[in-house]
Formats: sequence, structure tokens, C-alpha cells
Amino acid sequence: MLIRPVEPADFAGVARLTVAAYESDGQLKGESGYAEVLADVAARAEHGDVLVAVDQETAELLGSVTFVLPGTRYAEMCGPGESEFRMLAVDPSVQGRGVGAALVEACIARAAGMGCTAVTICVREGHAEPAHRLYGRRGFVRQPGQDWSPYPGVNLLALRLPLPIQPR
Repeated sequence: MLIRPVEPADFAGVARLTVAAYESDGQLKGESGYAEVLADVAARAEHGDVLVAVDQETAELLGSVTFVLPGTRYAEMCGPGESEFRMLAVDPSVQGRGVGAALVEACIARAAGMGCTAVTICVREGHAEPAHRLYGRRGFVRQPGQDWSPYPGVNLLALRLPLPIQPR
């Protein structure tokens, strides 16, 4: 598997797999407009770094994630010196094969390489149990004081992974 920056030729495939992943675990039920946000890969690429996981033998898109810094359009909770990733999605047909973990590691490595002090994320309460386990195994810690709700019925749980300070 190869993790690389998204290319414009990938946008439609990333849109499809992201929406499919969110639909498969029930995160789009009752949602109004979030599928369109997920599918707008061009906007995500303009305002953050979209990374994709690709099968090296078949060139098939396996997953994607959007990495952002504070103050950018898609940043929801990272503060100064931190980073955040959002919209982590793995094609439902390949879930459970380490694609999500590889994308998370790519975001952590990117953040560390930029000198960030932490990586922050939100997960939807009651959904995506495999994601909760993945983040817990990697060392992300719940930050209940930062939980929030973009609208009634959608509760987002905050998690944070402190990063060691890198000498410059």
C-alpha cells in the first residue's frame, strides 16, 4: 500500500469511497448535506492536505483522509501548534486490512514533521467503533471538555494525541 497526496484524477473515486464508507457505518442517516461536503474533494484539497491510500499493484483507491492546520476551512478543534485530521474513510470492501491505521500514521508523521505538539480529531458518538479502537490503540486520549455538537442529534467526541517535541 502506498500513501500519497491526492491528485485531481482521484477526486471522483475519493468522493465515492468516502461517502460509501460513511454510509456503511450509518454516519449519514438523518444527515442533511454532509454527503456533499464529504464528496467535495476539490475543496478539501484546496484547504488542506488530502492523502490517499492506494493499492500498489492495482492502483485502486483504498482510503483517504484530510489533514488540516488551525485556522483553515476544515479545522474544527486544533489549536496553535496542533494539527487535525478529518474525513478518514476506507472503502468498505477493504476495511479491517490496516488502511485506516496507515492513513492515521501518515497524518501523525506529517504533524510530527511539521513540529506540531499534538494531533486532534473528533469521532461521532455511537458510530464507528473500529475507529474508536484504532485511535485508542494509537494513544489518542478523550478530551471530554472539547466534545461538541454541530447540530442536535450529532455529538462529536474529541480526542488528542500529544506529540513529542522534535529538536530543530
